Amino acid sequence: MLNKIIKRGHKKVPKSDPSDFGSGNRSSGSVSTSNVVVNHASRGTGTGAGMMNNSTQQTVMTSVAAPVPAPGTIENLPLLKDVPMAERQNLFLRKLQVCCYQFDFNDTMKFVREKEIKRQTLVELVDCIQSGAMKITETNQEEMVKKMIPVNIFRCLPPASHENTGSENVEPEEEEQYLEPSWPHLQLVYELLLRYIVSSDTDTKVAKRFIDHSFVLKLLDLFESEDPREREYLKTILHRIYGKFMVHRPFIRKAINNIFYRFIYETERHSGIGELLEILGSIINGFALPMKEEHKLFLVRALIPLHKPKPIAMYHQQLSYCIVQFVEKDYKLADTVIRGLLKYWPVTNCQKEVLFLGELEEVLEATQAAEFQRCMVPLFRQIARCLNSPHFQVAERALFLWNNEHIVGLIAQNRNVILPIIFEALEKNIRSHWNQAVHGLTVNVRKMFLEMDAELFEDCQKQYAEKAARATELEKQRELRWLRLAAAASQGG
Repeated sequence: MLNKIIKRGHKKVPKSDPSDFGSGNRSSGSVSTSNVVVNHASRGTGTGAGMMNNSTQQTVMTSVAAPVPAPGTIENLPLLKDVPMAERQNLFLRKLQVCCYQFDFNDTMKFVREKEIKRQTLVELVDCIQSGAMKITETNQEEMVKKMIPVNIFRCLPPASHENTGSENVEPEEEEQYLEPSWPHLQLVYELLLRYIVSSDTDTKVAKRFIDHSFVLKLLDLFESEDPREREYLKTILHRIYGKFMVHRPFIRKAINNIFYRFIYETERHSGIGELLEILGSIINGFALPMKEEHKLFLVRALIPLHKPKPIAMYHQQLSYCIVQFVEKDYKLADTVIRGLLKYWPVTNCQKEVLFLGELEEVLEATQAAEFQRCMVPLFRQIARCLNSPHFQVAERALFLWNNEHIVGLIAQNRNVILPIIFEALEKNIRSHWNQAVHGLTVNVRKMFLEMDAELFEDCQKQYAEKAARATELEKQRELRWLRLAAAASQGG
């Protein structure tokens, strides 16, 4: 069975006849997939299309097979500006057909002339769309967006770095950065798509026929590219699509949601989580109030669980921005967010703990008194553990919370609850923490509490002394028991 699957995976895709280009038959090279789901760009399965519903899956189209030219077959066409206006649309179409040819960029000595012709043609098409020098017909728009652009960008991505080496234990941030060899052409194709989307000449009603759900899913699949330049273009393009095509907005949010689910609960590997979160940060910023229940569910089910994966450092800045945006939009979500952070609080990863403490400060900055009171007991139990961390950066970062005036204000209002929780941790640091900086910061926090409420401080100190005396007494009794047991054992022997 395994051999059959491998053989099936090695079958070659038949190439389109170059003569099909220009025949006007835009369906050439396409394949009906009413009962088949094809994932074009993703190295895995189910990133985007595989997790949509059946009606959506049926719309997914296969990529058009890209022709490879024979040497000398690509002609150098005249510039659009050099031909009469009546001939420009036909010339534009011919230029699109030239840009459908694919080349091997790993071999720099092969098809040098043809590659340069294609590059210059792409540059001219970008300039044409950007300048608005001519209004592109619907037929040419369809040829460009449904044929030429997909042929170039919707492709199988190369294996990820860890797949090449066979080492699953390599940290994503330590992997060697991959750069797409075809980027000189690929960048121009992305630029062309971006200029088409943002152009004031592009009619949204027309364009949405070409930039459909299938197109969006394939763009999302490409976010797994390891080339940061490609992900940057994808981020900008998807954001512009979200802004211009209102009909696609719920679908885009759902598709991104599915990528996050797969990353959190299955793979914990995806190159584009940071870029997707950047898009979402802008989207969340534009949410209307009162916030829809759908958006709150997204926060609870996708964004907060994104604190769980090990490679959080690669996207934490963007994630933290999204989380804080939610709290700033609706302050009542602060309790939900803080309890979510506590749920996924790292146990053994100190660097991750430092990130959590930084994010916690930003969330508390936007938290009101009522929400703070709901979660302050479990929160400061965790902070007390951080204060005593042997990793000085964790302890130091926890103590820095007292540098924030808003947080100090919240603590002062609730000092009767908070000081008894953390008093023992402060005393332990002063007596035994190895790091001088942590020791000094602890002394400052302790002094702050003393000035805040001397009577409460003395009560806590008294309770701590009594607790320490009881612990000492219990330890003495325990030692006496062991001595008696040892004596009895020696007599019995």
